[in-house]
Parts: sequence; structure tokens; C-alpha cells
Amino acid sequence: MFQRKPADTSLSDPPMEVEMFERDKGQVVEPGGASAFLGKGTKITGKVLLNGPGRIEGHVEGEITAEDTLTIGESAVVNARITGTTIIVQGQVTGDITAKTRLEIHSPSKVQGNINTPSLVIADGAIFEGQCSMGGTESTRPAKGRKGSDIEVPPPVSAAAH
Repeated sequence: MFQRKPADTSLSDPPMEVEMFERDKGQVVEPGGASAFLGKGTKITGKVLLNGPGRIEGHVEGEITAEDTLTIGESAVVNARITGTTIIVQGQVTGDITAKTRLEIHSPSKVQGNINTPSLVIADGAIFEGQCSMGGTESTRPAKGRKGSDIEVPPPVSAAAH
């Protein structure tokens, strides 16, 4: 459980000390730059906004927005729409994922939902069920091949008998 101790009582956002583990005691962390960890056995329902790097090992239902790297750990069960910069999945995710920079789906993870990212890594042993879009917006994506496709398809080759 997180324990919040305000450093001062002014109305501005003061630095806070967050004690998560014995090894973290005494570390002062600025709001917005803090690393977040949702441990095994915890459950959150609703919207989660992470301004810094985060790791989820528990259960989340709803919506997750991450401004930095988000890791969905091996013990995590997430039923949520996820949006972030870099997302690493090692657990179970049911819901759509949008990664602005990169999405990695590691073994033994299972992702059920649609994904949108410019860079995708799916490790051997990982399961992905859904549709994938690997383009940016229409204005930033170079036009290649047929409209709506980033894959250039060469014309068919016919074999002539000699």
C-alpha cells in the first residue's frame, strides 16, 4: 500500500515521500517524475494516469494512460484501453493498445484487442489476437503501395517457357 507524506502543507504541489519498499525509505520523489508500481494482489478500477515510468503486476480495469514506459508484468491481468509512449507486455491484456513509439509483447503474454504502434515486437511464445495498425497519422505516413497500405506489392511475375 502507498503511504503519502506531504513534505509541506502549502497549497502548491509539494514533493512527497512514497514508501513502497524498505529499500525506498527516505527517498523524496517529485510528483510527475515518480515511478509507479502496482503490485501483485492489488486491483484498480477506473482511469490510471502515469506521468513517469510505471509497472503493473496487479489487476486493472478501465483505462491506462502512460507518458513514459509502461510495463505490464507477468502476473498482471489488465482489462483496459491502454495508451502510452513505450509499452512492454509480459502479462494478460484484454483491450486496445496504442503505443506512440514502440510496443513489445513478450512471452508468455496474451494480448486480445487491437493494437496501433509504429514499432512492434512480438516474441516467440507470445499470443496476439486482434488487428494491428503500424502507421502514424495519414499526414505523417509516407505513401507507399496501395492506398491505406505501408507494404509495397511488386507486380506479378509471369514465367515464360523457353
